[in-house]
Amino acid sequence: MGSDKKNYSIDENILNQVPFPSFALNREGEVVIWNELCEKYFSYSMQDFLNTPVQTIKHNLLSGLSENSWNKILERKETYRFEKIQLLTKDDRLLNSSLLSIPCFIDGVPCTQITCILSELVVKLDETAQELLDLKEGIHSSFMVVTLDSEGLIINCNQAFLKTSHWTPKRVLGKTFWQLFPETDESLQMANQIWQTISSGQIWQGDIEKITKDGALYWVNLTAIPTYSQEDAGYRFVLIEQDITKDKELQHKLEKIAYMDTETGLMNVHRLEKVVTEIVEEGRHFSFVYMSIDKFYTIKDLHHNLAENNNLIVEFTKRMKIYFQDSLMARINENDFVVITPLGEWFIQGFLTYLKQNPIFNGSEAVPIAISGGITRAPQDQTNFSQLMKASLATIANVRKAGGDHIVSLSNETHKAINRRSMIEKRLLLALDQRNLKVLYQPQVDLQSGKITGVEALVRWEDEKIGVVSPDELIPIAEETGLIHHIGSFVIEKASRQAVEWQSKGLNLKVSINLSVREFRDKNMAKSILSTLAKVGCPANIIQIEITEKFALEAEAETSIIKQMRQLEDQGITFVLDDFGTGYASFRYMQLLPIEVLKIDKTFIRSLMQSEKTQRLINGMVHFGNSMNLTVLAEGVETEEQKELLKSYGCDAIQGYLVSKAVSEDEISELVKK
Repeated sequence: MGSDKKNYSIDENILNQVPFPSFALNREGEVVIWNELCEKYFSYSMQDFLNTPVQTIKHNLLSGLSENSWNKILERKETYRFEKIQLLTKDDRLLNSSLLSIPCFIDGVPCTQITCILSELVVKLDETAQELLDLKEGIHSSFMVVTLDSEGLIINCNQAFLKTSHWTPKRVLGKTFWQLFPETDESLQMANQIWQTISSGQIWQGDIEKITKDGALYWVNLTAIPTYSQEDAGYRFVLIEQDITKDKELQHKLEKIAYMDTETGLMNVHRLEKVVTEIVEEGRHFSFVYMSIDKFYTIKDLHHNLAENNNLIVEFTKRMKIYFQDSLMARINENDFVVITPLGEWFIQGFLTYLKQNPIFNGSEAVPIAISGGITRAPQDQTNFSQLMKASLATIANVRKAGGDHIVSLSNETHKAINRRSMIEKRLLLALDQRNLKVLYQPQVDLQSGKITGVEALVRWEDEKIGVVSPDELIPIAEETGLIHHIGSFVIEKASRQAVEWQSKGLNLKVSINLSVREFRDKNMAKSILSTLAKVGCPANIIQIEITEKFALEAEAETSIIKQMRQLEDQGITFVLDDFGTGYASFRYMQLLPIEVLKIDKTFIRSLMQSEKTQRLINGMVHFGNSMNLTVLAEGVETEEQKELLKSYGCDAIQGYLVSKAVSEDEISELVKK
């Protein structure tokens, strides 16, 4: 092979005939020939390599070449081709190229010819290679691209990266991956996480903050991809980045607007919720102080000049900031504020005295400011933002009932009630999902025949964690959370199935179901009820729907609800007016709504035998119902005396413990047979 090498001899004239930039190196890595195309494309002249340290070209033009590849060139064992190399020009440009390394002799001295096949000079490739090259060129023209070796050292980068990061190729090549990130614990942790991901052969993608050469911060959307290098027999890592700094800055501005009250500079309620959640998760103790300015709009009217200039709220906020130093503050709405503080209750209450000692003036006139406030401790009293807000509003309601201008804490009993309510809200959804609710039935007796002719379906819930939940607790919470629809659907299906079963056994019982006005605001409620009855095969004429006077009053103003009630009436369903006499003094709904039964509330029946006035009142109710051709039913009947007196008045039916408490469907069957 030695004779072959001697036969392949070159000189400057030969290299100038090569159609690509080409040069020759001796065994020490010094440039000995530099053709004209090299000077044209790389801007270096031969003079740049004379009287310079050995291997100057390695640290300049060939700085993107790995140490392993450089050693192969100098060893001269065979011809090599190096792909995807970036060449660094004298004027700090990066050129993509392949390198062809050929052992040769110059004047009998062993050397290496290097031919640079620049990507921009390659005219035609096969279809697959051309697609890959086009893809690569598209990425390099659209994104910042950085290539790392297996140790995390930068070996390649494109012009887009250099422009954004303010680095020059000479300075950045050889830097570590970690030097591209800010020197903070958070950034270091994120950089390590990225490195661990790609080192394990996985792709990492996400938004990350980086730092320029001169210390400026910028954001990129980074995709870090591990690739295998045949040349180095190991992994390289390609970082593809898109500058998103402007998007991040806009996001931060919008977040600032979204989370800040512009008038006072305080947090708004959305930011407050996030902050409170973070503090709770950290396990810190604090007082949640909710303060509301009493009679705020009256003050604005009386001191309109002050209000127009926004000085009232601004001045109030200044006093808050001075008094509650080193505490977090938020503005909930126009006249409500929250302070998050570790300070004691006695100090918090002292804010009212501070306001009196440092009044807000409208000209020479002091503006009287009164505050109703609530102090809730976390986590002793409540454990999350929603509970803290509910407890605070309950406290302020109590303070205002007592005259206002106080900052107080709720009693332990009230906090326990709020906690129980919160637990009911959470467990109710689970109970519905697992169908843990059950339906009991309270019989109704016709006073003329003495027979049970109907039952009222009553939902009952006994939870394994919170025990028995009474309807008085359950229904208001269900209405507030919107779960009343689910409960209603459950009871309708359960009760109608049971009505069908009783009918199949020869028990002709009407079944009453309680529904709320909120359920009837669903325009498909009537359709849903009829669909359920059809599904279980229940005749509509054995179903009664009980509504309250509040329902009736609201339905009176909503034609859509009346329309649905009429639709159900047309199919045979009857309506019962429950709790008659306890609601609103309006009888107009008697004309508009399809009511067939009046149910006298148990609060009247309870005092029936003790008060002549009550007796006259109930007698009047019965006669009123009879005059309207309505069936009159009294609930809460517990004694024979009550029953006989009601019968003498002309009452049609009774319901109560005298007959039976609410029992299971099997027990109803036994009672009917007696």
